[in-house]
Amino acid sequence: MSIDPITLEVLTQGLISIVREMRATVCRTASSVAIYDAKDFSCGLFAPDSQVVAQSEDIGSHVVPLPWSVRSAMEKLGADLRPGDVILSNDPYTGGTHLNDVTVIFPVFQDGRLIFFPAVRAHWADVGGMVPGSMSGKATEIYQEGVRIPPIKIQEGGRFNAAALDLLLSNMRVPEERLGDLEASLASCRVAEKRIHELCARYGVDTLLEAVRLDLDRSEARMRACIAGLPDGTYRFEDYLETYMGGRFEPLLLPLSLTIAGDRMKADFAGASPQVPFPVNSTAAVTAASVFIAVKSIFDPAAPLNQGSFRPIEVDAPPGTIVNVQRPAPAGSHGEIRKRVIATMVGALSQVVPDRVAGDLCRTSFHNLIGGYDRRTRREWVHYEWSAGGNGAFRENDGPSAMATIDWGDLVTVQSSEVIETRMPLVVETSRLATDSGGAGTTRGGLSMQRSMRVVAPDARYSLLSDGAVLPAFGVLGGRSGVPVGSWVETGGVVEGFDTPGKIAGHPVTEGGIVVVRSAGGGGYGDPLLRDPARVAEDVCEGYVSRTAAHDLYGVALDARGAVDGVATEALRRRLRAARFALPTVEVADAYEAGAVSRRRVCRLHPKDAAAAGFEPGEVVELDAGQAAPLRAWLRVDPAVTAGTLPIDALGLAILKVPAGAPLEIRRVATVVPPQARFAEAAE
Repeated sequence: MSIDPITLEVLTQGLISIVREMRATVCRTASSVAIYDAKDFSCGLFAPDSQVVAQSEDIGSHVVPLPWSVRSAMEKLGADLRPGDVILSNDPYTGGTHLNDVTVIFPVFQDGRLIFFPAVRAHWADVGGMVPGSMSGKATEIYQEGVRIPPIKIQEGGRFNAAALDLLLSNMRVPEERLGDLEASLASCRVAEKRIHELCARYGVDTLLEAVRLDLDRSEARMRACIAGLPDGTYRFEDYLETYMGGRFEPLLLPLSLTIAGDRMKADFAGASPQVPFPVNSTAAVTAASVFIAVKSIFDPAAPLNQGSFRPIEVDAPPGTIVNVQRPAPAGSHGEIRKRVIATMVGALSQVVPDRVAGDLCRTSFHNLIGGYDRRTRREWVHYEWSAGGNGAFRENDGPSAMATIDWGDLVTVQSSEVIETRMPLVVETSRLATDSGGAGTTRGGLSMQRSMRVVAPDARYSLLSDGAVLPAFGVLGGRSGVPVGSWVETGGVVEGFDTPGKIAGHPVTEGGIVVVRSAGGGGYGDPLLRDPARVAEDVCEGYVSRTAAHDLYGVALDARGAVDGVATEALRRRLRAARFALPTVEVADAYEAGAVSRRRVCRLHPKDAAAAGFEPGEVVELDAGQAAPLRAWLRVDPAVTAGTLPIDALGLAILKVPAGAPLEIRRVATVVPPQARFAEAAE
């Protein structure tokens, strides 16, 4: 069958238009704030073989893993699907993300033939579990994270499975909202069904399906051409997830080996930390989707997203690891694994196409949950807060501040204070950008957001599931790290921190208590001493950068009026550059040590060198040559090391793009940053 280019484009855009109408339907009919106001949902059209055919401004972290869910549903129920059947699922182990993301899969038939699956994946504010909002920072098994729904028929022949629905809603907080959100997803799919039938009536089902095939094939060809333009080779990087074993901090290694061969790419996560009974694991679907999102965003961002773009990419995520979790370990950290996988892709690709990548993004989806039972209204309530973080800086400009990252689509990233205060017993005291939170660089990382919410109901509980509370977003090409995630509770003027930063479960908050949350800043791009002094002065004027940071990090001297003193700035930058601590490298066989669960890279220094740099044992440092992304390592003081040298293995040298004997800068990573009393007023 031959289809002319105009008809092909009309049908391609017609399917995308259907998805847009699905989105509009969900927004106008959903019950929960997280969906109708903050847009934490996604829609898509899928082929019977599970390939994603069309999506629009949806959340990549929802849509891209959905083919795994569709495939699992078809394997279980495909032989017995009839018109009027609807599938419901949220199971991470069969292609889901985390339990709160509940998926409706709606078979559409034409003349008895299954032709499409419209699907909606929406974040339900609560699906049961040990804390309000379901996402506990200290869950040890998936059963504590909520109700797990394998692929089931929630409707059969157009009629609800009333027993199953009653069982599910009875185990979720605020069940009337959950039912409303389910009905919104169903309404969206019915709209899609109607529009698909209209397209079939106008063009014919065979023509429509042929257009889908051609569209996927041209997306594949475009991505193969992008990959073929890269130099063949294997490029490696490593990063860490954060957990606490027995109350002690334990970094979990996530290594990546990225191989480019012709027009194909393979991402291999062999060596990843074993899964742990703590919420830092996620699924193979999320891991693969994260690789796809990174590649699509870097190399082919303008073209519509469909499955064809991902055909040339292979992902290997070993089972039983943090990137391919198996039952019954928790699987709630899909946002954290996703952003860390993207970070490793950025780190590896910074060695290949440094002009195409950005500094690391904000490390976490930052799931803050506050909820309880309000005795005055006699209702349960749950607020899901995900204050957006800073994006990484890139060659052309500073990273966007408090804005959706590449995996978030058009998710609202600063939730409306008015809606929160109308729907929840909360008063939003402040919502501001945090000064100095973006990583310093020739271009600056995006700033993080700090929000304070006062609880005006008794007996609330606060939970946090996040990452990047110890290890912040890294910069690239000499750019510095952003600020790490933070959260605190203020009661009666006393600010209380947590002994497991980033991981909190059901902490009690009394009436009048204030929950303070600060997202992570983005990593910088390029040497901060090369930033235009006029831009630094402007940042100081706007409140984005303090005078202290302008002096210490950017080497910019300002007079009393805030104007740049050019002569003093040149002299200051020479002094700061000369003061950087660097040592020549010496290649060694191994640069890791074993932890309780995983390995970690260590930086061994002679006591004289550690003292000269002012380093303390156990500190986190960055090793950087300014040519790609840096490596993080834990400092060890070792008299056996030759003074004036930096031992590093061949892998580390390759990642940093330097030969043995070349010098590397060693700098401290700020892993604990307290909440600020001063903010960027311009951003309120």
